[in-house]
Amino acid sequence: MAAQLHCADFIPPPGLANRHVQTLLPRLLPRRRLTWRAEILELPDGDFVELAWAMPDTVAEDAPLCLLFHGLEGGTRSPYTQELLATAAELGWRALVMHFRGCGTRPNRLPRAYHSGDTADAYWLIAQLAHRYPRAVKVAIGVSLGANMLIKLIAEQGGDGLDLSGAIAIAPPLDLSASADTLHQGFSRLYERHLLASLKAKVASRLEELPLSLTARELEALDSLRDYDDAVTAPLHGFEDVADYYRRASAGPLIGDLELPTLILHANDDPFMPPDLFDQLPAPGDAVRVEIARHGGHVGFVEWHDGLFGSWLARRVARQLGDWGRVTPQDAWQEPRRVSRSDS
Repeated sequence: MAAQLHCADFIPPPGLANRHVQTLLPRLLPRRRLTWRAEILELPDGDFVELAWAMPDTVAEDAPLCLLFHGLEGGTRSPYTQELLATAAELGWRALVMHFRGCGTRPNRLPRAYHSGDTADAYWLIAQLAHRYPRAVKVAIGVSLGANMLIKLIAEQGGDGLDLSGAIAIAPPLDLSASADTLHQGFSRLYERHLLASLKAKVASRLEELPLSLTARELEALDSLRDYDDAVTAPLHGFEDVADYYRRASAGPLIGDLELPTLILHANDDPFMPPDLFDQLPAPGDAVRVEIARHGGHVGFVEWHDGLFGSWLARRVARQLGDWGRVTPQDAWQEPRRVSRSDS
């Protein structure tokens, strides 16, 4: 497995390498200013998702298109969404984010939500974009939960099942059970409590209409993401229990099956995941490039570049979009450097 990994060229600023500093720092830095155009995408089952298009939108029908899938409880307000889509737009790409059900400005219609392995809505959207923009190069980016979902979708659809030239998966929690355990330990519980508060607030407002055998008091007492997924996510979406959900929704076992060019970006010190994450997974296929940084936290990767704090993720994504915009997917991986685990 070690021979399949590559060193990411991310270097944290002096004194800012700590995993939690890197995770939290993007929220403290100046935000990229974006204007959004909203769109409601109707789904085959009668529900909907909200799309947000970065403006100004290009008018060229064949302009390349960058589609982002956000993380748990994320959306347009997430720092990474603003940074990555602003970067894509500046490169001349048509850029948008799909909000998972209930993550936009209004609750979704059906008595359900979204989860880490919920690929159907993304598949429907990509098909709609293929119909609208048949000549456009298209690249999908997934972040955290959205990255796990994207990898699972790519594995399900095979090499030619999606109108995508490539995919970028940032900090995917490829082993959901291990990630849930990691988030329930030490300082990482701060992130867990933040996510739980948002998730429980949404369910509390709809508890009477959801098919859950759960009282408001029981919902409030849920103390971990694992407990929440067992009491809410699993029964709401047809899983037997949390173990069944984590097993069936985790994309890690599928990375050896990916045929679409896929870049996976990961930090060894990600506080949402165990440090040996990739040691426990199968070797990725030839279409996959895994870049691992020693530092970076969870979707952090804040660097000092050209005299300013900035996003290494945005620079790395810009480079990849540039490569996929001018070469065939088979030639997309430039100058790979294979390293051992000790070097990463």
